[in-house]
Amino acid sequence: MNAGHPLVESAEQALYEVRRKIYPRAVCGWFAAWRWALVWATQLVFYGGAWLTWNGRQALLFDIAHRKFYIFGLVFWPQDIIYLTVLLVIAALSLFLFTALAGRLWCGYACPQTVYTEIFLWVEKLIEGDRSKRIRLDRSELNLKKFLRKSAKHAAWIAIALWTGFTFVGYFTPIRALWHDVWNASTGPWASFWILFYGFATYGNAGWMREQVCKYMCPYARFQSAMFDRDTLIITYDPERGEPRGPRARKVDYRAKGLGDCVDCGVCVQVCPTGIDIRNGLQYECIGCAACIDGCDQVMDKMGYARGLIRYSSEHALEHKLDRAQMFRSVFRPRSLIYTAILAGIVIAAATSLALRVPLKVDVIRDRAAIAREVAGGEIENVYRLQIMNTTERTQRYQISVSGLHDIHIAREAEVEVAPASGRVLPLELRVHAEREHLTPGTYPIEFEVRAIGEGESRVKVEEKSVFIVR
Repeated sequence: MNAGHPLVESAEQALYEVRRKIYPRAVCGWFAAWRWALVWATQLVFYGGAWLTWNGRQALLFDIAHRKFYIFGLVFWPQDIIYLTVLLVIAALSLFLFTALAGRLWCGYACPQTVYTEIFLWVEKLIEGDRSKRIRLDRSELNLKKFLRKSAKHAAWIAIALWTGFTFVGYFTPIRALWHDVWNASTGPWASFWILFYGFATYGNAGWMREQVCKYMCPYARFQSAMFDRDTLIITYDPERGEPRGPRARKVDYRAKGLGDCVDCGVCVQVCPTGIDIRNGLQYECIGCAACIDGCDQVMDKMGYARGLIRYSSEHALEHKLDRAQMFRSVFRPRSLIYTAILAGIVIAAATSLALRVPLKVDVIRDRAAIAREVAGGEIENVYRLQIMNTTERTQRYQISVSGLHDIHIAREAEVEVAPASGRVLPLELRVHAEREHLTPGTYPIEFEVRAIGEGESRVKVEEKSVFIVR
């Protein structure tokens, strides 16, 4: 294909042209209602979750400084990294499943970029007016009215962005203490940096970059096609029904004129947050928000035509003219069922593991400074350090015992008390009553047992292996 070919020229123009600002038109409908319901749900969880309390502490706190994560009644330590891995696997499989079923559902309804863009667009509409008023305002010369409206909009955006940054940091630093520091202008350098950084990212992405993030920065748009197949539900325009498109009066017999149902009003383009024309087919810029479906359905209602010119469908359904029931049956195919089975299995396994998790962790570390030594009475002694971590929300007492060698015992009292959700390092000296001729030099396997003492705590115990060295 030579350099002068129209497709090449079009691609080069799209690549190098200056960004054309998009003014999405407000739309109402079934999908818009779902989108706003998820905006409310996600932001209630995000903004409100950091303020919840549990047992006198913050219910959701990822305390990196002290290496402890609190999620309601659960306390996770660095040794629980497996649960983070499982969570990431569940998130990835969920994304694969939802994409295989119905395309970019995450992008269109729950992605933070989509959610905050919706919020910022709502603020913009509230202050500057609807789409046509915003276009006229931007094209007008700078005057006092324009300056005040723009200033008010950006002030509101910055306030939302800073509160978002503050809330984000509040999940990693106790939010009430953080609020006290912010109120008294005494936040530390790291807290200040992350509040401003996350606030700036929110303000820039949702206020200025918007669809550019989805088009050029998000990797999901690039590899989504690998998760699609011909039975994936995607937002589609029905060309067989809509073409040839053209304007007409409501009462005109458009079929006699050889026209399709599409009145070429451009509403589907005006409501699109990424500015694409869905009538040109599936494009990677489409985030699956379904705004074009709501917009087109409104036009079809006004014209007295059947809804669904733009709708959720699949390539297979369009090609074979499948009805709704047949289309949904093809959605639940082996691929989606396998994803569902794997995801359900991992979720059940993770939930079972959490339910059966022993709220006690023990690490055994040998003292390298004293490998083995002979003490009074002809006993052989090894020194260990036991790190005992209490992951419950109450103080616990633990009894320590050791086994593996005849007559092995702990040289001091073998009970320890550990405060709630904290750890304690305990030095232990192990001794063996044995004559040299009965204990040859070498390493002998032993096992520590740490058991909770208290009513109903008998099942809380941990066994850790180590070795006893004889020189």
